[in-house]
Amino acid sequence: MRISMFVWLLLYLSTCHGYRLLGVCPFHAKSHFIMFEQLMKGLARKGHQVDVISAFPLKKPYPNYTDIVKLKPPVVLVNNITYDFMRQTLNANPTFAIATIGGNDMCKNLGHPEIQKLVRNPPKDPPYDAIILEAFGFHCFAIIAHLWNVPLIGISTTSLYPWLHRLIGQPENLAFVPNNYVTYVDDLNFWQRLYNSGNALFNKLYFNYLTTKTQNNILREHFGPDAPTVQELEKKFAIILINSHIVLNKLQPLVPAAIEVGGLHVQDENLKLQPELEKWMNDSKDGIVYFTFGSMVMIETFPREFLNILYSSLRKIAPVRVLMKIPNPDKLPSGLPENVYTSPWMPQIKVLKHPNVKAFITHGGLMGTQEAITYGVPMIGIPLFADQFKNIDSYVVKNAALKLDINTLTEKDMDEALHEILRNPIYKESAQNISRRLTDQPLSSLDKAIYWTEYVIRYGNDALRSPAVDLPWYKLHLIDVIAFLLLCALGLIAVVAFVVRAILEVTTNHGKTIEINNLESKKVK
Repeated sequence: MRISMFVWLLLYLSTCHGYRLLGVCPFHAKSHFIMFEQLMKGLARKGHQVDVISAFPLKKPYPNYTDIVKLKPPVVLVNNITYDFMRQTLNANPTFAIATIGGNDMCKNLGHPEIQKLVRNPPKDPPYDAIILEAFGFHCFAIIAHLWNVPLIGISTTSLYPWLHRLIGQPENLAFVPNNYVTYVDDLNFWQRLYNSGNALFNKLYFNYLTTKTQNNILREHFGPDAPTVQELEKKFAIILINSHIVLNKLQPLVPAAIEVGGLHVQDENLKLQPELEKWMNDSKDGIVYFTFGSMVMIETFPREFLNILYSSLRKIAPVRVLMKIPNPDKLPSGLPENVYTSPWMPQIKVLKHPNVKAFITHGGLMGTQEAITYGVPMIGIPLFADQFKNIDSYVVKNAALKLDINTLTEKDMDEALHEILRNPIYKESAQNISRRLTDQPLSSLDKAIYWTEYVIRYGNDALRSPAVDLPWYKLHLIDVIAFLLLCALGLIAVVAFVVRAILEVTTNHGKTIEINNLESKKVK
């Protein structure tokens, strides 16, 4: 009896001082939710009460974690993106897709009856202590933190997009830090710096052009004509937890509100390999190559020419085995090599942790590449869209990956890449070295994110706020100072020019007077 009372007391003490948090992640891309979910689960394990609005409700109950609003995605993206759709849609301008599909369309969910009810009648026993919102394209949801007067914590599933820096006053450092739309990885020359700056400026202006009016109209529609604008709401972010790390990204100065938590999502949740798959992997004594194009793209819909190259090259590396994630294995063309094992789903972290996995063929998604690096697995990258090109390039320069171009890929290219990644030890050694540096930190990325979340709640929304957030653009970039100095310089030049001109005129006139006097004196003689 005493033991049970003691256990009850411990449980009570571990939860009674926890905070109540609302997590908002309406975007329907599974890769975005993976990081968000792990943060929410980490906070729940810490004893906080976590309520979530998302399109991905948990399949199994989780202590302290409640899906309070389950959004229906307008389009199913998980295991549903064909090759043709990818080429036509996802390769379009990423800013347009983020601002519209991942921004304005998500803001329409503010009119969802359950969200309206929650916002207007929030629970009071206990009340919410903070809002956690993905910093992406739907900053209209910051209206909830504004109305409840609670801290707003952002989470960015990539490095910061160009329009996110101003939310926390983070300098962009475009002279030496490529914005996350360009693939530069080494020191930037003049033309690269010019393009880097122009590209960042264009995408900021384009994003604001696409979102500002639409999202302001949505805010006024659901919260009245006096609702704050989305630009005003964006200033509410106390911190942004960023999926980056000094080992994986360019070194750069960061304001205190920019918290790097790269690899936060890499959590082993005690998932089990399917018995058949586990036996197959354990028996793969010559090694395994793991191949997946992520949670959205269906490899089976790719052109037959590409699949034929895969079949031929993967067959040649036997007895090395290949584990391939295929949403619909039955739709693959015939001729699949005997050393290939296919499955529509697999616990990826468990797979990458397996000691027999020697290489990872990937499209270059940020989450998957971070998981591979965490466990020291070298990669062959075949980027398809968005930030995947930049992600793979960053590992290529670190000798942890090789890059192939899907548009020009030949069987020889694939053969050589597989031979190099499996036989040359430099790639494995480099991946393991990066892994050691990534995990060598006083707090894990998840613990770091939890600490700063609690810190902001304890000390207020402005605890880490940069003064740059409140400065107009011309002050922030010292345009007024530069203009003043230019005016002073022009004034000084004008004064000097006036004085020089006056001196020249006096000298000239004096010379003429002397000449006239000399002429007159000659006449008198």
